[in-house]
Amino acid sequence: MNTGPLDGVLVADFTRILAGPFATMKLGDLGAEVVKVELPGTGDDTRAWGPPFVNGESCYFLSVNRNKRSLTLDLKRPEGREAAWRLVDRADVVVSNFRPGTMERLGLAWDEVHRRNPRAVYALVSGYGDQGPERDRPSYDVIVQGECGLMDLTGQPDGPPTKAGISVGDLVAGMNCVEGVLAALLARGRTGLGQKVDVALLDGMLQLLTYQGQGYFATGRSPVRMGNAHPSIVPYETFKTSDGYINLGVGSESLWTAFCERMHLAELWEDPRFVRNADRVAHRSELRAILAERFARQTSRFWSELLSRAGIPCGVIRGVRDVLSDPARRARDMVVEVDHPVVGRLPMVGIPVKLSGTPGTVRRPPPRLGEHTEEVLGWLGYTAEEVVGLRAGAIA
Repeated sequence: MNTGPLDGVLVADFTRILAGPFATMKLGDLGAEVVKVELPGTGDDTRAWGPPFVNGESCYFLSVNRNKRSLTLDLKRPEGREAAWRLVDRADVVVSNFRPGTMERLGLAWDEVHRRNPRAVYALVSGYGDQGPERDRPSYDVIVQGECGLMDLTGQPDGPPTKAGISVGDLVAGMNCVEGVLAALLARGRTGLGQKVDVALLDGMLQLLTYQGQGYFATGRSPVRMGNAHPSIVPYETFKTSDGYINLGVGSESLWTAFCERMHLAELWEDPRFVRNADRVAHRSELRAILAERFARQTSRFWSELLSRAGIPCGVIRGVRDVLSDPARRARDMVVEVDHPVVGRLPMVGIPVKLSGTPGTVRRPPPRLGEHTEEVLGWLGYTAEEVVGLRAGAIA
């Protein structure tokens, strides 16, 4: 049963690829009714992205499209646009991540939506935003990762710029979209009116600069790549063990004392080079050499258990298979399963926000292309004969 906090909220979903579908999936996870509008015949671009595929279904598409119904409409045809308007006229939220200007060309511009359905929240996700000098530029996640400074900060000091291993620009934009939509719905509760939510991938990545960006404002110097080290905390990085790697985070002086005791390195907290964090930052290379030699003597698991028992943040670096097969993930409902008509029993990453009274749920598997077209059109007031007529081109 749907018990989520967004139960009763209807989302008209005109999104594709990652940033937009991730946002609308999260809204669906929280209980919203999401109708995903797709192009007949092909649908969301990611339906064809792979490998990997499972029984012909793209894993990329499956990962961000649960809790949605799929409605196929050709928005370039008048009949398709009319059906889209019937959906938008009823919607609480309209979400698109087409390039700016596309929704206008399809006849679904913000001004017209607001005129016809003034309560609707209208969210746009794009590379550079719906306003500003770069509005019309095309973009993908990797482009923005380079332009926001992230890639210049990621990688080894003597290596090339490196992107993150996930599409962090798209995913952050999706989360910012959800934040904006929820805030706009809350405001609507007071004013009775929806508003436009303008989210840019680049803006979202800039907010993640936090202390790196503030450091630039303070010093005028651009931060540099430091591999897995931290510019302001030592030791706070990766160490090689006898069988792998661990991450260590010693973020306070009390943790430093406990760390030295547990590692049988009491002499370090008496060494003037390492007494305070600022001293350790100034002498990071000397300290790293001492710690690297010690960590290499035992396994990652040995060090992780030893230090964790003492309350010192430390973790083994694991592969995705190890993480998602860990029973602790299922205990937190971060690995869940849903029945899919083609795939069968489909495991998925769960919902990270845990609400005690109105929890989110995984109610529907990712939809097959056009799976719910007739159902949704009937709900929008079309007769069976009219649906047959639409199949002649507008929804086929």
